[in-house]
Amino acid sequence: MTERPVLVLGATSPIARAVAVELARQGTPLYLAGRDLPELWRIANDLQVRFAIEVNVGVFDADDPKAHAAFFENAINRTGGFGGVVVAFGYMVEQSEIEKNPLLAQDTITRNFSGAVSALLHMANHLEEKRSGFVVVVSSVAGDRGRVSNYVYGSSKAGLTAFTQGLRARLFKVGIPVLTVKPGFVDTAMTFGKPGTFLVASPESVGKKIVQSVRRRKDTVYVPGFWKWVMLAIKLVPEKFFKKLKF
Repeated sequence: MTERPVLVLGATSPIARAVAVELARQGTPLYLAGRDLPELWRIANDLQVRFAIEVNVGVFDADDPKAHAAFFENAINRTGGFGGVVVAFGYMVEQSEIEKNPLLAQDTITRNFSGAVSALLHMANHLEEKRSGFVVVVSSVAGDRGRVSNYVYGSSKAGLTAFTQGLRARLFKVGIPVLTVKPGFVDTAMTFGKPGTFLVASPESVGKKIVQSVRRRKDTVYVPGFWKWVMLAIKLVPEKFFKKLKF
């Protein structure tokens, strides 16, 4: 896919791991970043053994945007530059818990939106200068319409989706595709045991779809694909009826 390494932010998440495996399978070198350094090294060693690729790791904290400039400067110096980025970190707590403790709303918005925006702007400047590469941003179907059961999380993802649309228009001018990924329910710790989940997808199937969509230079992809039609139906429900729903 690219001779330069791909930066994976939030690399310990199941979706990020699945994307990393698919990229490694194609021989793409990787730079895995997140907060859990021992787990990052474990993943890196596994990928190096299985696919004989170069894998670097680094500590990245979405909650600390002031440290992002130093992170990117160091990572770029270590690798000589990136050929793409996958932003796959996220944070979700129960809406009921947020309503009891509004500080959790700030945590949600900082990690899902503010932290992602900071990272993406740094990376966009780098790729724009190289005039090549790609961007993948994992958003969520929850951002398509605010629902009573998760409207704080959903609003953070709605903001991320809107930001990614603008970034796509900016980088289109230099030929860099920006893919927005909108997963439905995926088998991760974020969704495990939560009521109302159905037709849960595996991270592996999501990872394959993401890499396939990058190759095809798509703008937006729902995974699994039927979520496009589910969310279309939800968005068409008039507000006077929608506000009475409990999901």
